[in-house]
Amino acid sequence: MKNTKWYSLLSKEYEKEYFVNLQNFVRNEYKNKTIFPPASSVFKALELSDYDKVKVVILGQDPYHGIGEAQGLSFSVPVDVRRPPSLRNIFVELENDLGIKRDKNDLSDWASQGVLLLNSILTVQMDTPLSHKDKGWEVFTDEIIKLVNKKETPVVFILWGSYARSKKVLIDNPIHYVIESVHPSPLSASRGFFGSKPFSKTNNFLEKNKIEGIKW
Repeated sequence: MKNTKWYSLLSKEYEKEYFVNLQNFVRNEYKNKTIFPPASSVFKALELSDYDKVKVVILGQDPYHGIGEAQGLSFSVPVDVRRPPSLRNIFVELENDLGIKRDKNDLSDWASQGVLLLNSILTVQMDTPLSHKDKGWEVFTDEIIKLVNKKETPVVFILWGSYARSKKVLIDNPIHYVIESVHPSPLSASRGFFGSKPFSKTNNFLEKNKIEGIKW
């Protein structure tokens, strides 16, 4: 993450006790357990969507916990990895909303256009969802959300599910636009995710504000 604007904006966090403890914990976990994503990809969302580029935030909770799935971007998996159910439903809604049939599971192309694919928790132990909950990542990523909230150019925040929606309290800058619905997981997608049209709503808002829309 060095050589990014994020690195300098977050510099005060690195000195705080919670972050020092978090880094010690994570380092020890990588040494002794199987942790995802690969250590080199933990901050990939910030590296692909540097601060000045961010125009959309899609917030997830924690990384996929299966082998080869997590790559440091919320909801995204590498091209050759089986499509997780939530991502499958996201693509169903994308096709219904904009007629775009997307084949590629890797969402890096979204990230490179300024879609910050941010998980609230940035690491996880294999096969153990939420294993790194309450270790400090949430404090760090809340700071990221607050920094995006301070931007002077309009940003779309996409909050899917109750956890992501709980972060709405951090978004109080009236120039931004919040899109929220239930989570795209198979357990809830039919209760308000399908038909919510987040992709067209995002581009309509961006273009209304003279910002180039996302090529989804």
